[in-house]
Amino acid sequence: MPRMTLKQFGRIVSHVMDTLPEQIRRHLENVVIDIEEEPDEELLRSAGFSTEEIAQGASLYGLFIPFDTRAPDSIDFLDRPNRILIFKRPLEEDFPDPRQLRIEIRKTVVHEVAHHFGWTDWDLERFDSQPDPFKDEP
Repeated sequence: MPRMTLKQFGRIVSHVMDTLPEQIRRHLENVVIDIEEEPDEELLRSAGFSTEEIAQGASLYGLFIPFDTRAPDSIDFLDRPNRILIFKRPLEEDFPDPRQLRIEIRKTVVHEVAHHFGWTDWDLERFDSQPDPFKDEP
């Protein structure tokens, strides 16, 4: 499968966000979703990856970055949003089938949004382990 552009990938992520239930979307005003090609080595290290894991090609599909609570109180809550990064290349490399790629993009976005609501990776293990937890993808 030919690689999609960041713009095409971003449209899929945007669609996922648009199709989240209203009960969730209304609590995402202070969340910014950014698409990047792939995480750099510094980010992987800060996420806990060892030199060996990075050398072996370990990567991230997404990352939730909460706002810095040490920021001055004079900064409005909406001016210091939580940030979600979704990484295009690792997802495309691990899921070459277009349908499975769309499912995994959706799973990644939902996983990172769940972190915004305080869920841990441990809380999300059952969700992440299902090949298609949505069962509604065309």
